[in-house]
Amino acid sequence: MKGKRKIMENKIKSYIIPVEKNVDYIMTIDNMGYEGEGVGKIDNFTVFVAGAIVGEKVMVKIVKIRKNFAFGKLLEIIEKSMNRVEPVCNIYKNCGGCNIQHIDYDSQLEFKNNRVIQAINRIGKLDDVIVHPTIRMLSPYNYRNKVQLPVSNIDGQVSIGFYAARSHDIINMETCYIQDKVADIVVKLTRLWIKDFNIECYNEESHQGTLRHIMIRKGIKTGEVMVVLVTNGRELPFKEEFIALISKKIKGLVSVIQNINSEKTNVILGPICVTLWGKDTITDYIGEFKFEVSPLSFFQVNSIQTEKLYSKALEYANLSGGEVVLDVYCGTGTISLFLSQKAKKVYGVEIVSEAIENAIINAKENKIKNTEFIVGDAEKVIPELICKGVKADVVVVDPPRKGCEKSLLEAISSMKPKTIVYVSCDPGTLARDLGILDELGYKTLEIQPVDMFPQTAHVECVCKLTLK
Repeated sequence: MKGKRKIMENKIKSYIIPVEKNVDYIMTIDNMGYEGEGVGKIDNFTVFVAGAIVGEKVMVKIVKIRKNFAFGKLLEIIEKSMNRVEPVCNIYKNCGGCNIQHIDYDSQLEFKNNRVIQAINRIGKLDDVIVHPTIRMLSPYNYRNKVQLPVSNIDGQVSIGFYAARSHDIINMETCYIQDKVADIVVKLTRLWIKDFNIECYNEESHQGTLRHIMIRKGIKTGEVMVVLVTNGRELPFKEEFIALISKKIKGLVSVIQNINSEKTNVILGPICVTLWGKDTITDYIGEFKFEVSPLSFFQVNSIQTEKLYSKALEYANLSGGEVVLDVYCGTGTISLFLSQKAKKVYGVEIVSEAIENAIINAKENKIKNTEFIVGDAEKVIPELICKGVKADVVVVDPPRKGCEKSLLEAISSMKPKTIVYVSCDPGTLARDLGILDELGYKTLEIQPVDMFPQTAHVECVCKLTLK
């Protein structure tokens, strides 16, 4: 045994990494990474290159080396891919808001489709699942109905924009091509107000300053606009002047809110909201359903694609009118309301009490009477429902990016629903959970990716599983 270990140690010591830091190399890109970066090999050693595309021959500078791979900075494109396009945004390379704007839209969709397929095969170990082509946006720009932008003073200049990738360095922004155009106007007016009235911008390091973030929400179908000023304490000088300025310039403005966040934290919004002008909420629709959206409400940022996603979830549930449905991670009840159209009864379970309060209000607002919303951990709620004699015919799960705990999947399988509909925002954790559900007796039949976030590497999926 000691002899074998000695041989292994010698092999490791004799392995030489074929690249050096700060040295330039020419390489060919033959794959795409998880976050949309190009991937190639130098002497069979993997190198990730942000901004490079499959098929391109590039010159890179090695900037970081790990045991089994390295990161290269793109210096020159020697042979350009036919799928490369000129980004519409002049700060996109530095800004962390979107990272694959240099790839034409059809190729973005193909990349996302392949990303799902690879995750299902490699992580989930499932090789007989139908993965449909990604559902596209007709117009893949200006789709975000909500944006949150940090505010700071850098070298005497007011900076408002997104953070650079993997940092808290603000990239000053005049125009963003993925958010609704009204946000650009709000940013411009806020910058003027800060300068004219010498509003103190927040400093993360010292935890000093008044204005931390601005948040803009817009009802895509109603046109209603909400502007939220996030402050480091209750004091907000010259707020009347701010209201007077934007109420004259912003079409559809119905709400101006102050959100108070006094904590030294990366969390953007604090727990206290004060309505300075207009309504506490804005109204928007997904399909035929009406929602009141507050500053703290969760509401999908792409209303157009959300309707397509939820419609597909309803299709996969295959309801005939007599089924009992359990919606786990129901949030503010958006999917629950869609399911209620064709279900006998929908139970929504969510651990966040404020979200359940919103869900109850949303059901009442839409005159939906066959839903019941429960606050609690689904792992505990499900056994309680079983004890009460509730048997779900269909279970829908829409977890956060980290996916589901195995104990939750076991609890769901104990109900033995005939169908599970899984909505996911991360192909990796989705694949892991589908593999677990396969072991628990559920076969994944098909997956429909939906492009909720064009110009980024993110992809949303809805999956149909059936009891074996």
